[in-house]
Amino acid sequence: MKRRDFLQYGTLATGSLALSLGASQWIFKAQAAPSSPQRLIVILLRGAVDGLNVLVPYADPTYYEVRPQIAIAHPSNSNGALVLDERFGLHPALSSLLPLWQNKSLAFIPASGSPDPTRSHFDAQDYLENGTPGKKKTSTGWLNRLLAELDGKNPVQGLNIGNTTPRILMGPHAIASLSPGKAANQPLPIDRPKISDAFDQLYQGQASIDRVYREARTARKILLKDLKQEMTEASQGAPLPNGFVGDAKRIAKIMSQDPKVQVAFMALGGWDTHVNQGSDQGQLANRLKPLGEGLSALAEDLGDVYQQTMIVVMSEFGRTVKENGTGGTDHGHGNVLWLLGGKLKGGQIYGDWKGLEKAELYEERDVPVLTDFRDPLIKILTGHLQLDATQIQRIFPGYQSKLDFSLL
Repeated sequence: MKRRDFLQYGTLATGSLALSLGASQWIFKAQAAPSSPQRLIVILLRGAVDGLNVLVPYADPTYYEVRPQIAIAHPSNSNGALVLDERFGLHPALSSLLPLWQNKSLAFIPASGSPDPTRSHFDAQDYLENGTPGKKKTSTGWLNRLLAELDGKNPVQGLNIGNTTPRILMGPHAIASLSPGKAANQPLPIDRPKISDAFDQLYQGQASIDRVYREARTARKILLKDLKQEMTEASQGAPLPNGFVGDAKRIAKIMSQDPKVQVAFMALGGWDTHVNQGSDQGQLANRLKPLGEGLSALAEDLGDVYQQTMIVVMSEFGRTVKENGTGGTDHGHGNVLWLLGGKLKGGQIYGDWKGLEKAELYEERDVPVLTDFRDPLIKILTGHLQLDATQIQRIFPGYQSKLDFSLL
C-alpha cells in the first residue's frame, strides 16, 4: 500500500467513524445467524503497567528485598496478595477477578512481552500493535490483518473504543470507532452535512478507498441509529458508572446482541508509575480496581457469548524489578499477559518463570521475556478463531511460534 493511500485509510477510520459511548448502555437488535461467531477482545494498557505488582511473586524473597516500599504484602498479612497458587498472588485491588480465576476462565503468563529491547513507550507500543517487533515500517496493525482473514466481512466487524484509530487497527479493513466515556451526545464534524458531502466527493472515484469509506459511513449510521433508540428508551436520567466499567459493559452489550461485531479493542492509559506508585493502596491500586471491575463486568455481561470470547490484556513492557528512589518503578522489559475466556483452560499460570535473582534478570535489572507475546496470540488465533498456518503468517509475518502448551 502506498503511503498516501495508507494515510487516507487512517483518516477515514479516525475521522468518519468516531462515535462516543455515553452514559447509557447500548441496545443492538439481534441479527439472525446460523451460529454465534468466535470473538476476540484486546485491552492495551498504555504506559507499561507494573506486572510484578499485578501478578505478585510472593514466594520469592527477592521481591520484598528490592521493593521495601511498594511490594504487595505476603498473603498471610492484612491487605496482602490474593493467593492464586503456591508462587503467585493477585494485587488485592483486583479482587473482583478472583471468581474468574476460581471458575478457571482467567490465566496469566508472566515474563512475557515483546523481545525487542526498546524502553521507549512509543516504539514498544508500535511493535505490540503492528505485530512485528523491531520493524518500524510495518504500516498495518495485526488486528486489522486479522480482520482481513475472518469470514463474514462487514462494516462493524471490528470495533474500536477510542477517539482515534490505534495502530493495531490501522489498515484497509473498515473499523467502527466509538468514543469512550460520556461523550455520546457530542456530534462529530463528519455529522455536518457540508463536511460529509465534502468527504463523499473527495473519495468518489477512488475504488479501493471509496469502498472503505462507504463501509465506514454505513457502520456509523448503524451505530447512530441504535444509540438514538437506546438513549430514548433506557437512560431515564440515571448515570451509569464512569470509566472502564461503563465502557466494558457497553462492549459486552454490543457484542452479545450483534453477532456481526467479532473483534473489539480498547486502550487504557495511566500506567507509567515512575513516582509514588503505592502498594495495596495508592496510584497503581486506584487504576487496577476499575480495570478489574471492568473485566469482571465484561465477562458477566457477555453472558452466553463469553463462551465464544477470548479477552487479552497486555502492556508494552514491564517495569524494573527494583523500586526507584521516588517510590516508583522505571521502564523495564518482561511483563505479564492476562487471558480471560469461557473456553480458556484457566486457573493456571502459564509459561516459564526463573525468579528474581539478579543472574536471572534481563540486563541484571528487569524481568526477561521468556514468552513472546505473539505465541499465546497465535494459540488463540488457531485454536479459538480456527485460522491456519498460512493465515497466521499473514498476520504475524516471518514469525514461527515456539509455544509448547495449550491454552484452550
